[in-house]
Amino acid sequence: MGGTSDIRYAPDRLRQFARAVFAAAGLEEEKAAAVAHYLLEADLMGHTTHGLALAGWYLQSIADGVMKREGLPEVVSDRGPAIAWQGQRLPGAWLTSEAVKLACERAATYGTATIAIADSHHIGCLAAYLTIATDRGYMVSIASSSPSGAQVAPFGGRKGIYTPNPVAHGIPTPGDPILIDISASITTVNMAQRLVREGRQYDHAWLMDENGEPSRDPRVIERGGTLMPVGGLDHGQKGYGMALHVEAFTQGLSGLGRVDGLKGTNAAVTVQVFDPDAFGGRDAFLRQTGWLADACRSNPPRPGVARVRLPGENGLARKRSALADGVALHSNIMASLASHAERLGVAMP
Repeated sequence: MGGTSDIRYAPDRLRQFARAVFAAAGLEEEKAAAVAHYLLEADLMGHTTHGLALAGWYLQSIADGVMKREGLPEVVSDRGPAIAWQGQRLPGAWLTSEAVKLACERAATYGTATIAIADSHHIGCLAAYLTIATDRGYMVSIASSSPSGAQVAPFGGRKGIYTPNPVAHGIPTPGDPILIDISASITTVNMAQRLVREGRQYDHAWLMDENGEPSRDPRVIERGGTLMPVGGLDHGQKGYGMALHVEAFTQGLSGLGRVDGLKGTNAAVTVQVFDPDAFGGRDAFLRQTGWLADACRSNPPRPGVARVRLPGENGLARKRSALADGVALHSNIMASLASHAERLGVAMP
């Protein structure tokens, strides 16, 4: 994030504050703890648009009754390695982290497990959940879409039909895991909203206006413009294809989606975990991923690039630094939480 308006906080202090404010808002204890933990995890890794920047919105969702405060997901189907939940608009951080944990438990028995979740609340940063699995030596994939959102147009079109549809993959290696977190659009709605608030434009034309023309102005989203698919106008069929897969992988498998006319903040999420021991073996898996990681890192860099990095490498380095020296938050983030904290009787950190 950077900048003179950033303030550093001790991570434990921030986590305790976030946990206290979500509990005071009415979330059950383990749900408040999960939302606090995974929002802060995003900030620790540098995913600042999907960290505590979301907390004010989440608190308003709780107050408005959009995010459900208590209870369990309804088990729609459970065949051991294949599970479907109706998420009942429970906190997305809690549902997603619980799904990854359960998928790991089932993968230990079945080799792999898939959990599809319908009607979750917003789940934040997908990368924040990956190490739940990679710390156990498992490979994991997470995908998410929002059936009520429509900010990305199909390639060749100009009217939004679906959302950025992010996917994340955690791949164990002999060292740090590879942590991939990408979306089917070039940028996100949260980033566009941040730029609007700051009066800034994108450095590149990553949006289309309502007429289908390239644009750098984030305000076009407010008047019917859309986010460009990955590949832009040149190779946007790639992002288009990725988005269609995520729609089917999440809403199709969970059985609830756009065709059902859902309103308000919601997400469809699918989690998939693989135990390498059930396939070619863990040692063989790590031998392959270790070679790949080394080959990428040792690749000669192109002009202007210091060295080749692996996905997630910067995020893990930022996390180690933040744990040692404090996490930097823009002053606007804490300012946005002050009124909620006062309303709920929780002292600001």
